[in-house]
Amino acid sequence: MVTVCVDAMGGDESSDVVLEGIHQALVSDPELQVLVAGLPEVVEPFCATHARTQPLVCTQTISMEEHPATAVRTKRDSSIVCSCRAVKDGRAQGFFSAGSTGAIFTAATLEIGRIRTIKRPAIAYAVPGLSGKKTVFLDLGANADARPATLVQFAYMGRAYARNILHVKDPSVALLSNGTEPTKGSEAVIAAHKALVEAGPWFSGNCESSDILAGKVDVVVTDGFTGNVVLKMIEGTVKYLYTQLKGQAAQNIGYAVGLSLAKGALKRIAVDLSGEEQGGAMLLGLKAPVLIGHGSTSVAAIKHGTLACAHAIRSNLASKIASDLVRES
Repeated sequence: MVTVCVDAMGGDESSDVVLEGIHQALVSDPELQVLVAGLPEVVEPFCATHARTQPLVCTQTISMEEHPATAVRTKRDSSIVCSCRAVKDGRAQGFFSAGSTGAIFTAATLEIGRIRTIKRPAIAYAVPGLSGKKTVFLDLGANADARPATLVQFAYMGRAYARNILHVKDPSVALLSNGTEPTKGSEAVIAAHKALVEAGPWFSGNCESSDILAGKVDVVVTDGFTGNVVLKMIEGTVKYLYTQLKGQAAQNIGYAVGLSLAKGALKRIAVDLSGEEQGGAMLLGLKAPVLIGHGSTSVAAIKHGTLACAHAIRSNLASKIASDLVRES
């Protein structure tokens, strides 16, 4: 049995969505236990009617609008902080929440703690590619700035994720830039390129943002500011195309028929890019797995996020990242 702590109060949707997602995860995985964190009126009735669950009663919540560091410091009995403390205390082996990314990052770093040699944890997401394989993309917002040595650590963590979760034997790593030539990019990118060349033969050089969805490399590293901008651009492009297709279909019967015929394929593409089946992004570099779901989440995303966290626990991802850092650095 593995125990995942799930934040019942996280996300833009109601707690009923989270609870139904937990229910479906429990049905899918008979070896899963869930510590359900939240207000007593939310978690206690649910846990009373669901085997393999326990309530983690909290009296506070952290909203998306609050300043993450301030909220974590002042709301010590919030569902996010209590969940991370429960992982630290051994009541759970991992944590999943669709709540405030900043608050999750801050609380997890303070309570669960970093792997000893990790300078900065990073948010990683496995992006689907045209080649059929996924590309681990990090950092997606945890660190607005990143020194060359930090990006090298991101590469080590991304390789460990690709190896242990995506089962890539010897993952390649590329550095995101505005051109593939080693002289392209800002001064920070050029310095990072030099550091990555020295780090190992697995570094394949620079890549452009168009290469991420192409699935040309196994891991792409960048600073959190750039990574977050790119990720939101991808999300915005998907929404734009879907809205435009619906608008065109409303004006032309031929387009409407074509859209109807392609509906299944378009839905499949949207699910792939939304990360619903992955459940969210993994916060790498901590002593235990922490998975961050999208705020506007769904029942399926909660289910898959809970299961993905359990998979990371069973894969010993945190300890393998630690051992990989020792071996490769």
